[in-house]
Amino acid sequence: MKCNEIVERIPDVAAAFSNPTVEESAHLAACSACAEKLKAMRATMSLLDEWQVPEPSPYFDTRLHARLREEMAKPQPGWLQWFRQPVLAATLTVIFGLGIGLYFTPAQRMHRVDTAAAVTAPTGSAVDDLQTLDKNHDLYADFELLDDLDLQQDVTANP
Repeated sequence: MKCNEIVERIPDVAAAFSNPTVEESAHLAACSACAEKLKAMRATMSLLDEWQVPEPSPYFDTRLHARLREEMAKPQPGWLQWFRQPVLAATLTVIFGLGIGLYFTPAQRMHRVDTAAAVTAPTGSAVDDLQTLDKNHDLYADFELLDDLDLQQDVTANP
């Protein structure tokens, strides 16, 4: 028999709920660690058997009944109190949801520009060039990545 098998049964044996089997008795005689665990568990059980439960205060029942009468005498909240809390919770939930929704909306939706009202610059002017660069920023950023990739390939090809 292994130690981990008998350790599961030590509390039952120590509390005298069951007697050890022949195999368990032989293991306890041979294994000093398991025998020590059984001895310590029996000592703990005997201390628990000697423990006396403290008596409750003689005024406990009187105080409990007085407290219950006080709570029953308090005015009960009206229907407005019960209605107000769920409505407040629902309102806060909707506000929270709207806040999250507005936070995660793309910036393009938040800053729409009316194309009819936008002033167009003459073609070929500096303002027109800047507007074109601003509109196509993502496209030009990708071209810069391609340029960096071409430079890396040139360096590896011509060491």
